[in-house]
Amino acid sequence: MRKSLKNRLIVGVLVIATFFGCQKSKAEAEEGMPFFNTPEFTPEWIAKDSPEFSKIHTIPAFALTNQDDQTITEKTVEGKIYVANFMFTSCGSICPRMTDNMKILQDKYANDSQILLLSHSVNPELDDVKKLKEYADLKGCISGKWHLLTGDKNTIYTLAKKHYFAGDSIGFYGKLNDFLHTENFILVDGKRRIRGVYNGTLPIEMDRIIEDITTLKKEK
Repeated sequence: MRKSLKNRLIVGVLVIATFFGCQKSKAEAEEGMPFFNTPEFTPEWIAKDSPEFSKIHTIPAFALTNQDDQTITEKTVEGKIYVANFMFTSCGSICPRMTDNMKILQDKYANDSQILLLSHSVNPELDDVKKLKEYADLKGCISGKWHLLTGDKNTIYTLAKKHYFAGDSIGFYGKLNDFLHTENFILVDGKRRIRGVYNGTLPIEMDRIIEDITTLKKEK
């Protein structure tokens, strides 16, 4: 008798767990992609009718120079989905892997005008326009699709640490002039809001970015 009651209780718990599991999956599917508003990269799902929706963190206005000596600003990415990272051309550790993986994304979206790639040099004193152009040619960067960016170092580091949270919380709360070396790829939507963070050294993470870009494209 006790065994029968115990079995029924176990079945009941499993049914309830399954029900709530299905409900959670449905809710997550309806919520879509999260937003990232802090350097801790805590995902937040914020409804459009929430008072917090108008306070979502956005990348501010900027002006940098690409490998073709063109000025790239927030207007360049307006209405576009883009992936940003931070690198330098003489890096011999994580940067080559990140560049190879960024090229996976370039090849995937070569003919998709809605998707852009922005690689910011964290060593702009050496990575001038000429150097970035040589690097772009070496790596097969498509002009107008993949922008290698240089400019004022303080501007780049402020943008990276305070707005892209590129150095994680350590970079955000640390000294601004501390050298930045991060593997993060940051997915930004058409309104310059951070929607995903990935390990840019791992090719498998490019699959996740592609999947998330597909989801973002469906947002209204």
